[in-house]
Amino acid sequence: MKVGLVAVDGHNNFPNLALMRLSAWHKSCGDQVEWWNGFEHYDRVYQSKVFTFTPDFDSVINADEIITGGTGYKDYGTLPPEVEAMPPDYSIYPQFKRGIGFLTRGCIRQCPWCLVPHKEGKIRPAADWEEIRRPDSREIVFLDNNVLASDFGLEQIDRMGGKPTWVDFNQGLDARLIISETAKLLARLHWIRFIRMSCDTNDMLPVVERAAAYLREAGAAPSCFWAYVLVRDVEDAHQRVMTLREMGIEPFAQPYWDYDGGEPNLEQKAFARWVNHRAILHSCTWEDYQYPGKRGQIL
Repeated sequence: MKVGLVAVDGHNNFPNLALMRLSAWHKSCGDQVEWWNGFEHYDRVYQSKVFTFTPDFDSVINADEIITGGTGYKDYGTLPPEVEAMPPDYSIYPQFKRGIGFLTRGCIRQCPWCLVPHKEGKIRPAADWEEIRRPDSREIVFLDNNVLASDFGLEQIDRMGGKPTWVDFNQGLDARLIISETAKLLARLHWIRFIRMSCDTNDMLPVVERAAAYLREAGAAPSCFWAYVLVRDVEDAHQRVMTLREMGIEPFAQPYWDYDGGEPNLEQKAFARWVNHRAILHSCTWEDYQYPGKRGQIL
């Protein structure tokens, strides 16, 4: 079988884990797998889309069968068990030099803006950390949505402590679960760059502050602290950004995208641009930041 792959969100930056596992499974069956080429005919093509805001793939595909999947298509299913169990095929992303995977799947929370409870359900073990580690790399990116809510996840973090492995929990850690004992486990890890947390509402500010204090007390480097800031009401998000900066925590703004197709408004997008471009953030206030379409802007 000749199989083509399409990462609708683009495949030049962060890898698509589902496509990596599909590639590995098909290759284990003796099939030929490659990125889709518009000049070729395929027996089967997989189109995977993570984000609903990504424009759909509108090229003509010459294939006997086309399979689409991913939350971008509002497909909340999972890969077949035999595919999910496959180690990723890193050869299709030669520029990506880190291991990638999940220690756990699911979440204990029911955040109204999040699809994880609908897609993955209750939290459960997924893989030991050694299964995710690549033999040719000392770095691992974990995609867990709430690893600290799992005893299995905490056990894996404990086992990684002090090992010559650098990690990134890139979905953000649940600050509500960072207590003294948890902070000690996290402080024993080597971090690729950031210890990421989430601060999606103003009510989370004292929680994040407490978590950061526990981490500092445990010996984690304060320069590593980072927090995702969900942007719905810009005034509320601005308060979180400024308070996080006072705490010594680097904010990263994420405008809210409605999974039914609604996209952030102009002000939300501009606010995220102001926060996430550090040179802009450090050079002017939000009130002074000028962007096309700003109300009251003097041209």
